[in-house]
Amino acid sequence: MNDEEFDLMDELYFVQPYSYLLETLEWEEELLLSTLQSLFSQGYVKCLDDPDKERFSTVDIIKEGSGLYFLATKKGLMAHNTL
Repeated sequence: MNDEEFDLMDELYFVQPYSYLLETLEWEEELLLSTLQSLFSQGYVKCLDDPDKERFSTVDIIKEGSGLYFLATKKGLMAHNTL
């Protein structure tokens, strides 16, 4: 897990909308989307259509990420907490 992934995981202990992550981390959108994509591909985060509805279909975070919510998975939390 690189530094950006670690910092992003800090924000995902609770469901967070993309807009919150962008504002809080103060990153460029490209960096945020690519970091979310990386964490998602490793199984460290899950995507939600709204705070209570997990997205089980295929997700293209680069194209759709700005309209989604994100939450760390158990696997992601375990990886984050062992570093």
